[in-house]
Amino acid sequence: MTETLPPCPECSSAYTYEMGALLICPECGHEWSPASAAPAGGTEGKVIRDAVGNVLADGDTVTVIKALKVKGSPTGIKAGAKVRNIRLVDGLDGHDIDCRIDGFGPMQLKSSVVKKA
Repeated sequence: MTETLPPCPECSSAYTYEMGALLICPECGHEWSPASAAPAGGTEGKVIRDAVGNVLADGDTVTVIKALKVKGSPTGIKAGAKVRNIRLVDGLDGHDIDCRIDGFGPMQLKSSVVKKA
């Protein structure tokens, strides 16, 4: 066998095998077609949008649209708080904005709770 199969897109396992027209991962059970695996290689084209649908970019200023509770803090982040100079990242659990909020310090926010100012 001279062809190497791509790793699983779900768990990155190298033990994928081909069954008919599908590729299958024995570790997590994920099945996908080889045609869909090829264009999924780049995350550079990923567009992050705010709660209203505006496209966000690094360096933008956003406004928090709902009050947020902050673990370990008696007060949370109030709705209407401005956050300047955001940075877009691939965070955990949908937290795709890295920023510094006055009075709280560095935080990660979800793009669904902010709107572009």
